[in-house]
Parts: sequence; C-alpha cells; structure tokens
Amino acid sequence: MQPFVHLHVHSQYSVLDGQASVKALVDKAIANGMRGIALTDHGNMFGIKELTDYVNKKNKDVDGEIKNLKKTIEELKSADAVDQEALSKAETALKEAESKIFTPIIGCEMYVADNDMTDRSNKKDIGRHLIVLAKNQHGYHNLIKLVSNAWTNGYYYHPRTDKKQLEKYHEDLIVCSACLGGEVPKLITAGHIEEAEKSILWFKKVFGEDYYLELQRHKATVARANQEAYPLQQEVNKVLIEMSKKHNIKLVCTNDVHFVNEEDAEAHDRLICVSTGTFLDDDKRMLYTKQEWMKTQEEMNELFADVPEALSNTQEVLGKVERYSIEHGPILPNFPLPEGFTDNNDYLRHLVLVGAEKRWGKNLTDEQKERIDFELDTIKNMGFPGYFLIVQDFIGAAREIGVSVGPGRGSAAGSAVAYCLGITKIDPIAYDLLFERFLNPDRISLPDIDVDFDDDGRGRVLNWVTEKYGQEKVAHIITYGTMATKLAIKDVARVQKLPLSESDRLCKLVPDKIPDKKMNLPNAIAYVPELQAAEVSPDPILRDTIKYAKMLEGNVRNTGVHACGTIICRDDITDWVPVSTADDKETGEKMLVTQYEGSVIEDTGLIKMDFLGLKTLSIIKECQANIYDSLGFDIDVDALDITDPATYRLYCDGRTIGTFQFESPGMQKYLRELQPSTFEDLIAMNALYRPGPMDYIPDFIDRKQGRKPVEYDIPCMEKYLKDTYGITVYQEQVMLLSRQLADFTRGESDTLRKAMGKKLIEKLNHMY
Repeated sequence: MQPFVHLHVHSQYSVLDGQASVKALVDKAIANGMRGIALTDHGNMFGIKELTDYVNKKNKDVDGEIKNLKKTIEELKSADAVDQEALSKAETALKEAESKIFTPIIGCEMYVADNDMTDRSNKKDIGRHLIVLAKNQHGYHNLIKLVSNAWTNGYYYHPRTDKKQLEKYHEDLIVCSACLGGEVPKLITAGHIEEAEKSILWFKKVFGEDYYLELQRHKATVARANQEAYPLQQEVNKVLIEMSKKHNIKLVCTNDVHFVNEEDAEAHDRLICVSTGTFLDDDKRMLYTKQEWMKTQEEMNELFADVPEALSNTQEVLGKVERYSIEHGPILPNFPLPEGFTDNNDYLRHLVLVGAEKRWGKNLTDEQKERIDFELDTIKNMGFPGYFLIVQDFIGAAREIGVSVGPGRGSAAGSAVAYCLGITKIDPIAYDLLFERFLNPDRISLPDIDVDFDDDGRGRVLNWVTEKYGQEKVAHIITYGTMATKLAIKDVARVQKLPLSESDRLCKLVPDKIPDKKMNLPNAIAYVPELQAAEVSPDPILRDTIKYAKMLEGNVRNTGVHACGTIICRDDITDWVPVSTADDKETGEKMLVTQYEGSVIEDTGLIKMDFLGLKTLSIIKECQANIYDSLGFDIDVDALDITDPATYRLYCDGRTIGTFQFESPGMQKYLRELQPSTFEDLIAMNALYRPGPMDYIPDFIDRKQGRKPVEYDIPCMEKYLKDTYGITVYQEQVMLLSRQLADFTRGESDTLRKAMGKKLIEKLNHMY
C-alpha cells in the first residue's frame, strides 16, 4: 500500500460548507496511520491556529521522548569512552520517535481572479480554485500575505488573489491544481486544452517542482447526489495525466474533504441547504457527490490503484513541509518618545514620578516609593514599558477629546504605576490592591488592561488609535458563531419542512441548563423525555430533525467581531497573522479583523487591548450635561465625596436603580439588611454578590449589625480582614495572608490565588 496524506481538506471553518471539526479530522488521520494532514479552507485560514495547537498537543509526548533521546545522545557522544552500541540504539530510537511526529500542513484553497484581483467589472470573475500550502515559516508568512490581500484588496463575492500576487509571494509555497473549480480543470472541461497547457506551464515556471497536478475521483453511489462531477473528473484526469508525462509535472491525488465519515454525508447535505437557503426536496438545489468524506489510506489506495505515484507524491509533499511554530513572543508597538528621551523605561519612570506627585504630593512615603520601584522594575524586566506608555497615551487622548473614561476595572487597578499614569483612578495602596494580581513577577504574562469609555466615545478613541499607529497596524478580533442547540434544531427543521409549530415545540423543550452537565443536544435528550420520544418518533421528518441537529450542533455558522478586543501591532498585522474584513457598524466602512480569535491571538505575539463601551459612563456624562444646562455648574465626578451621608441613605433604602451592579432586586434587598455606612461595605457587597460567595452575605450582614461576633482564626489576621468583619472576601486578602502566615513570595501568593480560584487541587497540595 502506498502511503497517503490528505492535501485538500475543508473543516467547519469553510463556513456553512465544511462539516468537519479540526480535532475530528486530526484524530481520524492519526488513527489511520497518516503522518500529517493539510487544512485548506475556502479563502481563509480561520482554523489554522486550532490545527497547530491541537497537533502540538498530540505530539507532546513524542516531543518529550525526542528531547530526552537527543539529550542521551549528546551525553553518550561527550563521554570519554563512547559506548557505540548504546549510541546506535539511541539514534535508532530517535529516528523511530521522529517518524511518529504528526505534521500539520498549513494551507488554503484560494480563489484566483482571471485578471487583476482589484477589477470587479466582470461578474463571472469570482475566482478559480487553487490549493496553496506552506512549506516552512517563510512560506507561512507568504501565505498570510496572499490570503490577507485577497480579503483587503481582492474581495468580490469571495476573497480573490491573482497571478501577480502568486508570483510575488511564491517562495516556499506548494500549489496543487485543485478540484473542478480550479483554473486548469475548468479550461479542460470547456475544451480549451491549449489554454490549460499554457496555464500549467505558467504555474510550473513560477513554482517549479512545487507545482502538482491534482486528481480527484468522486463517483456518486446514491441517487440523491451530484452525478455530473465524476464524468468531468475522469475527463480532466485523462488530460492531467497526459500533461504530467509531457511536461514532467508530478501528480497528486486528493479527496475534496468536507466531512469526516461517510455517514456524515446526509448531515452535510442539510448544511448545504442551510447555506444556500433551499429545502431538502428542492430538485434544483446544489448537490455534492456525497463522496467528500475523509477517506482512509486504504480507500484512497483502492481508488487510485492505477496511479500509485499520485498516492506516494502526497507523501513527497509532506516531506517538503518543515516543522515550525507560528507562535511568537510579544510584539509591542513602537511608542514615539518625546524629545529628550531615547528609552521607554526612562520615559515611563519620568511619567510615573510626575503622576505620583499629582496623586500623593511631593513627599512620597517609603511604601509608595518602594511600590513604584518594584512595579517599574517588574515592568522593565518583562519588557512591557511600551505597553503602559501606549495605554496612558490613548486614555489621555480620550479625555482631551471629551470622551469619558472609566476609573479602572479588573486586576490593573492593583497597579500603582497605572494609578500614577492616570490609567486607573483607584489608589491601590489605600485599598490593599496588589500588583501581582496584574503581573506576576515570577512568570512573564501579557498585561491585560480593560478600559471603559462612554458608548458614544469608544469609536472616536479607536479612530484616534488607528490614525496614530496606522490602519495596517490596528485590527479588531474575529469571533465565530456556532450552531447552538436550538439553532441547530431550527435550521434542520426548516430545510426539512418540519412544521414551524413543531420546530418551536422542540426548541421550547430544550432546557436552559442541565444540572452538572454541559448544555448540548445529546444531554438535553437524555434529560427531557419528550426529546427522547422525538428522537425515536415514527415520523421520519421529526426523527431526522433530531438526528441531524445532533450532528450539526456546534458547527461554525458565521463570523463576527469581538465586542471590545483590538490589536495594535508594531508592524503591519499581516506580517504576523492573516486578516479578513468586516463592516464597521458605526461608519459602514470595512475594517481589518484578525482571522485568529481572541483566546489564541496573543500566542502569535500580537497584543490585545480591550476598548469597552460602558453605558453607565454615558448616563453619567448625560447627567453632568443636564445639571450644567439646568443649574449652570459643572460636576467633577472624580471629586465627589465618597462619605456623603445622603448617598448612603439611598443605599440603605435600596434605592439603587440605574447604579451599575447595585440595581438588581436581590442586591437591593441585601443593602436594606446591611445598612452600609462605609465605602468598604459597598465594595464587599459588590464582591460577595455572585454565585458561590453569596452564601456568606447573611453572615457578613449579621457581623456588621452586631448579631454575630467578629472573629479571626488567628489574631494577626485582623490586619487584613477588619474591613470585612473577619470574612475573607477578596483574592487580595488570600494573597496578603499567605505572605503573612506562610512567608509566600509575591509571585507564590498569586499562584496560590489562581490555584484556589480554579480549584487546582494538585497545585494546592504541592504548595502545601
């Protein structure tokens, strides 16, 4: 049997066309003994980061084995007397281990315009298919450029590239002639053999030995399938084999994979109906051959037994692909320094000291000086001074152009540097807030400062950032919308013409949550008897609705834009990750969007900053304007007295409608019981009023009201628990107590906090 790997594969990131998860594709390939797989989604690289992450996870044990064997070989070679037998065994074991590595081939099935990709005058020129694969890191970056430019400059029904672009970025790329939608196959089926030959020779001239002619055989075996494709493929294959011999261009065979297993064909058929807005029984709708499953090596060998070189050449392609990482250390934007400064660290220290004098006065306490020095040293050692300079810069710009900025949220409020720079407005020393929650000095991790702006002003700040750093260096972050349980039922029900009333009934049967189980259709069926009955109903349409909704649930259905995440890069974004475009709802213009989602984007080195729009800030801003209009004076919100008795009376009465995080009926009830009298009372209630900690609220109230004694397990704990009446409310209290009681370092106390929050028992036991 000839070894074979798939080079033409569509996952669910070929949105509403592919019905295969990346993990399922990789798992099947590995189980079948394949040594790699290409991912070639239509016009995009959405799934590439997921592919590389999952394959790296699969390779982890083998990589560990390889590392140990290499170390053993080095030690054997450096010994005074080399044990040749042991060395030979270790080298053999190393080769065996390396042969187990599974290789992800990063690719894309691109659309190539007939002419210039920027020309949109020909409605028929929506692009012809071409498989493009990266051989190495340089090829990966060239592929990024091609795919990104196809979106930003060539989009016309599809993201299109052209031959000028292919020639410009051809280095370290492998291309295959693709399916019946490719340029060469289309010319052949149209009878233009000479033009097809010219096209083949152009690709050979540009890509040389890295150009392959692609054979496919999708012979439909069921009546309700595309019967026309196979005869055309046979016609194309005949010419391709002739051209291969005539021009010495190698053949590869592929299967146009769109789903994982043969039994997934019917679910995929329904997905295509969802995509095209048609019904299952529509005689004129799009049909696939239903042969587009990920065939095994055995199945592909049987299918292409007469051209064994087309099978083995897929292995040749795999052999050309190097192992490389698409991850990178933080790529911070360049912050333009003012005259007189040449170093980010020096300028940051200067701004912090100026800000410290404004915040705390000229005579800083030893604690304040020590805190500033510690934070600045940590920031310098981690290489993040530029990050703080950029954030304080756009926050300062926001205030200058009249945009309201929030006082700070999250762990950034624990930074004295952020406070002195005006990024936050809360004194972290006064409230025992800790910098280590924000940046752990024992472990480098990217800072994450969430900044609130009033709803109307957020867009203005983003425009300012884009103008300052350049349109090519600023991008939003993509999100993927998936078919949730109810949506999967509705989609399948519609294409199968299940009555709307029945579709609605099924959706209403799906619970909002299931105790101790993940919310999905299989678990919902097990939980709800009526759904169980629908699954085995004698009505085939009802039964199939449940069956195929289960199979399509979780499939990517659309893309969106992250509500607040924004990338600011040192270089053009497309130097590092692929981008697509989306419509800006505020301006109607196209904006850049990364093709990798927010949870993984920072692994590639790009720095994510969150620009949040907060309605509360808009309300406060409007109130200030109304007061000025009616009473003629300005209210400085930052200068309001937080001990104002009249305000506390409102809280004690539970009159908190419109007050952020204090307006729910449950919170109002507890406020009336608590009768808060200090700002610390309000802070504690805000922290306690969430699942889990809510159980402590009655005890907290009883201690506040004197109905229960305020007790401390150890007397010295009073220092940090006094304001919360002996109850540990905040993560900072855990950290401070661990230092006081167990002599933990700053970094260790943060590790303890995270382990407790995530219930990492092994980590906690290790620290104990």
